[in-house]
Amino acid sequence: MSHHRPPAARPVIDGLSSRALSEIASLERTRNYLQPGDVTAAVRLWKDYVHRPERDLWHDYEWGNVHAYCCPDPLEARSLLDTVMQALTPRSARELRRVISRSDAVRNRRSPPYDPDPGGRATR
Repeated sequence: MSHHRPPAARPVIDGLSSRALSEIASLERTRNYLQPGDVTAAVRLWKDYVHRPERDLWHDYEWGNVHAYCCPDPLEARSLLDTVMQALTPRSARELRRVISRSDAVRNRRSPPYDPDPGGRATR
């Protein structure tokens, strides 16, 4: 009977080199604030969050995340990604920053101006 442990889950993040993924896996094994899979989950959570409908994002902004007690917080996930980027080598941090910046760009995109009269009719 073999007593070896199965290999830890390798991070899977599109756009990262195998070197960067290896560094992330190493961080997840050696840092007390990370567990295997945390960085991949944070990238996915942040990406999903910024692609939510704007009304949902405004609700979170105005009222806070009412599901924070049961669900991962996307803003905490984004903060974790900043911490991870600081722990990586400059080359790997640049790669991760490039991946995350795509989602940041979606979040920072300006919304179209509010048009109180969408039909374009003049009212008195």
